[in-house]
Amino acid sequence: MVLPWWAWVVLAGSLGLAELHVPGSYLAWIALGAALTSVVHGLFGVSLEGQLATFAAASAFSCTAGYFVYRRLGRRRGETQLNDRGTAMLGARGTVCEAFANGHGKVRLGDTVWLANGPNLAEGAAVVVTAVRGTRLVVDAVGGRPAAGPAAAAHRP
Repeated sequence: MVLPWWAWVVLAGSLGLAELHVPGSYLAWIALGAALTSVVHGLFGVSLEGQLATFAAASAFSCTAGYFVYRRLGRRRGETQLNDRGTAMLGARGTVCEAFANGHGKVRLGDTVWLANGPNLAEGAAVVVTAVRGTRLVVDAVGGRPAAGPAAAAHRP
């Protein structure tokens, strides 16, 4: 039994339509494998075993290529992984709401107060998030210099 080349085109189209209704973006790559199989069968008249092998190889190749395409596009747009809030916070700017003493204090980012580590800073100093370690932010003064003031001077070791 040999499937006609147009059966692979129908399968590719069906998978392409299913992609619109199923989340995940993986059926498009398998549909590409079916389309490539129809082209190979149309040009060379391959047996059923050859068609299935071509479909498996083309689908594996296109899925692998799709992984690298999406990975590159995700990096270009600056997307973060789901539930990776820390990465999204890098570079965020806030203000010190509790003066830093011995490298520990509190910082307000938006409407949330965070525990933070960084240089001794006075209350009200502008800071930028440079790293996230667990539930603590690592901050630095905007411009890289600690804001020297009476509160910061009083807490220096």
